[in-house]
Amino acid sequence: SLQTLLSTLTFLLSLQTLLSEKVGQLMDWTGRRAVIRMNGEKFRRFVKAPPRNYSVVIMFTALQPQRQCGVCKQADDEYQILANSWRYSTAFTNKVFFATVDFDEGSDVFQMLNMNSAPSFIHFPAKGKPKKSDSYELQVRGFAAEQLARWVGDRTDVQIRVIRPPNYAGPLMLGFLLAVIGGLAYLRRNNLEFLYNKNVWAFSALCFCLIMTSGQMWNHIRGPPYAHKNPTTGQVSYIHGSSQAQFVAETHIVLLFNSAVTMGMVLLHEAATSDMDIGKRKIMCVAGIGLVMLFFSWLLSIFRAKYHGYPYSFLLS
Repeated sequence: SLQTLLSTLTFLLSLQTLLSEKVGQLMDWTGRRAVIRMNGEKFRRFVKAPPRNYSVVIMFTALQPQRQCGVCKQADDEYQILANSWRYSTAFTNKVFFATVDFDEGSDVFQMLNMNSAPSFIHFPAKGKPKKSDSYELQVRGFAAEQLARWVGDRTDVQIRVIRPPNYAGPLMLGFLLAVIGGLAYLRRNNLEFLYNKNVWAFSALCFCLIMTSGQMWNHIRGPPYAHKNPTTGQVSYIHGSSQAQFVAETHIVLLFNSAVTMGMVLLHEAATSDMDIGKRKIMCVAGIGLVMLFFSWLLSIFRAKYHGYPYSFLLS
């Protein structure tokens, strides 16, 4: 019995020593780089093999140029911001580590986890195996650092305040725009009738409405990928197949289609109210009807592709 107790104590001490070595190594790597680069060997030793009293958030990616994964680079930039925000936070502890596994450095890990797409984010908890909720819903939530931070907080109770590097492009562009407007107003200070031009304000309001109705604000908040490329078939999808998410390219397409429908309605209005000759008014009328029917049909087909089971269509299925 005493021998069994000694054996148990020896085993526990060896586990504690091994755990201390693993945590020490991870802390050393994190001290040099916020995101730890892992291959198959490091993944099996520090993530899969016990003992472990820490969580690991891993981004599975394919950053090599030959992989042609543009989304991977964008996601990696946001992931680096998240990891650095945690690394240089005053609340930083060894409770959570951030790592990345590139396909070209850890293809065996991809095979082990039956993964066939990138980028992907998985949280490996301190105890047990990852659950379904430990896999980040990239297509729904986007890869903005703020969204990733909320997900990490839900999975680990570690709240990370995302701190982005200062970006002066926005203020500089705003200052330049205000300077241009101020310069034009000064040059035409004796003739400011253009400020009362209803067409100028109508066009500005129309542009604002088109931008907002196409989903640009959603893009700004969620930070979705521009499009999605299937790594197996190489096919690029510009329209997201769910009503709960969208791609940036999708909003550009919707903006273009809404603009075309609006142009068609404007042509129909001009054809009905203009004092031009009847021939030109007929051409404008036909062009307006064509624009409205064609592009409204395309908009409806996009709606049907996202809201599965929607029964109505027009011209195009």
